[in-house]
Amino acid sequence: METKKNYLVGIFDDSEKVLHGISHVREQGVKIEEVFTPYPVHGIEAKLGYKRSKLSVAAFMFGALGTSLAILMQVWMLGIDWPMIIGGKNFVSAPTFVPVTFELTVLIGSLGMVGTFFVLSDLKPHKTPRIFDLRSTDDKMVMAVDLAVNKLSENEIQSILQAAGASEVYRKDFE
Repeated sequence: METKKNYLVGIFDDSEKVLHGISHVREQGVKIEEVFTPYPVHGIEAKLGYKRSKLSVAAFMFGALGTSLAILMQVWMLGIDWPMIIGGKNFVSAPTFVPVTFELTVLIGSLGMVGTFFVLSDLKPHKTPRIFDLRSTDDKMVMAVDLAVNKLSENEIQSILQAAGASEVYRKDFE
């Protein structure tokens, strides 16, 4: 199994050039792996064709799970396992369940969202991050193109990146 990944990296000087470059590169049929910027660039997600995150769906599902677990736990503990009359209320009294249900909904919902974020972002413990160019943390925009997923040759992609406004294009290999 081959684990080596080959990329072409295009360096752009400013955000306007990279936004224009993304459109140009995508119009030529080149799939862009990722674009790294030192600061948030408005509209870059739309240019890259990113879809809306499924994190909100995960938040709802984990919140519903927390609500269900809280209600089941309280009904079991206060109504079946250890029924006690406290303050003259019924064993299973809904108003007394509200604080615990709310707390477990928030706790399980937030923990589930954190776990989902790590899975969706491919952030794993002990995983070595791929750093395409350290200048992307300073003042340059970096566009990475995976050579394996594109049908064009390396020279064709390089010329497309240069025509898109990249000031520098080079090949970067990762093990």
